[in-house]
Amino acid sequence: MITNKRIVLTGASSGIGFEVLRLLAKEGSNTILAVSRHAEQLLATFAENVIPFNMDISSKEGVDAVFEKANEVFGGKKIDIFYANAGFPYYEEYNYTNWERILKIFETNTISPMYTYGKYLEHLDGREGHLAYTVSAIGQMAVPGYALYSATKFALNGFQQAMRYEKPNSMKLTCLYPIATNTNFFKVANPVEFEWPFPVQQPDVVARKMVAALEAEKKYVFPSALYSFSKVLMGVCPPVRSVYLSLENNKLERFKKKLKEMGK
Repeated sequence: MITNKRIVLTGASSGIGFEVLRLLAKEGSNTILAVSRHAEQLLATFAENVIPFNMDISSKEGVDAVFEKANEVFGGKKIDIFYANAGFPYYEEYNYTNWERILKIFETNTISPMYTYGKYLEHLDGREGHLAYTVSAIGQMAVPGYALYSATKFALNGFQQAMRYEKPNSMKLTCLYPIATNTNFFKVANPVEFEWPFPVQQPDVVARKMVAALEAEKKYVFPSALYSFSKVLMGVCPPVRSVYLSLENNKLERFKKKLKEMGK
């Protein structure tokens, strides 16, 4: 059980982040700075040991503000666990030129957690600490319809691989690789309803496995046994991967047809 820890959790008011928050807050000895754009409205009365903080972490200023707030609420003491969980997807056919749209998703999903690593390293100043990322299974296998989201997660996955060689032994690093999860995640991916990728997992299951991994200081968390099995299967039998991606591409084709029929 994780106890007596000072914790920062981003993306804390919904999805996997909220379920992780719920589990961590159960142990009243933990103090959690719960960060999201609307945390203070959504988590105002959540628990006495949870401090909601409204902040968009997609900029340098936003991440800096989170560390400043943590220093304030933790009385200058170190952050024991920093879980950089915030992120969002697009579901779409990537067939446009929009620099700002590309930058927005990379700022939140990739640049922010990368910058957070450096800030946390600076904050620890040689002390022990534990950094965690939500990377995503899609950071290991790109799926049609999620080109930009896949790219942000592939980049983050590559970053964490390199940091395992560079980081000091005093810093632990845990990375979560969830499959599609039944949360509002997909509702923000596109305002038009679409078919979710297969398979889908429940957020409370993912959260339980993530919290257990943080407690055990595991390097990697793959909460779906089916995904772990499929990686092995696709490695020894590549046609399985081709069939799976073809099925997911068919979903994108049906979505494109739906948009066309809607005049979008």
